[in-house]
Amino acid sequence: MCNRYRLTAKQAEIAATFGIRPPYEPDETYPVPDIFPTGKKTPFYGQVVIQDGADRKIERMEWGVPTQVPSKRDASVKLTKYVTNVRNLNSSFWRSMLTTPARRCLVPVTAFSEFGIAPGEDGKKPLHWFDVPSRPIFAFAGIWRPTERGNAYGFLTTEPNAIVAPIHPKAMPVVLHDDDDYDRWLSAPWNDLKGLVAPYPSQLMRLG
Repeated sequence: MCNRYRLTAKQAEIAATFGIRPPYEPDETYPVPDIFPTGKKTPFYGQVVIQDGADRKIERMEWGVPTQVPSKRDASVKLTKYVTNVRNLNSSFWRSMLTTPARRCLVPVTAFSEFGIAPGEDGKKPLHWFDVPSRPIFAFAGIWRPTERGNAYGFLTTEPNAIVAPIHPKAMPVVLHDDDDYDRWLSAPWNDLKGLVAPYPSQLMRLG
């Protein structure tokens, strides 16, 4: 489960990558450091690209879609959990977002991380970073919806490819390939998009 990624590009670079008009002025933008999941007490935010009529725009949202889950101590007590990764595509919780193009988004990324399986000499699991050398800025397939605290997003995961699996054998984010994938993800019917939910080619990625 990917619970940390980076977006070291400035908004002007993000806008140019995803065909956003008008472009943000370079001197009015700033890079975002490592992005972490949001929490109940402390919100954490990332940037996503959404379709806004005929245009696209960058929007700041919380990373983690809230849902109510029963407490382990008392099932009658409901707790708020913030879900960052979309794993079960058949879940009713995600269905309305997946099937509504306006609730899909692109999640710009410059690198993402996974913890290794075995602890290192310090007793802690090492953090490994992955990127796509040919694409300084790439995108996860994301979804979003309004919440009481504002808009929140998550992104889809799939089985890991050959470079991610030795580090994290459970899953990896769904990385979209190109501009055509971006257009389709933001506009096409859900049934036409299920082929995009697949591991990104490992030979195109790098382990840092």
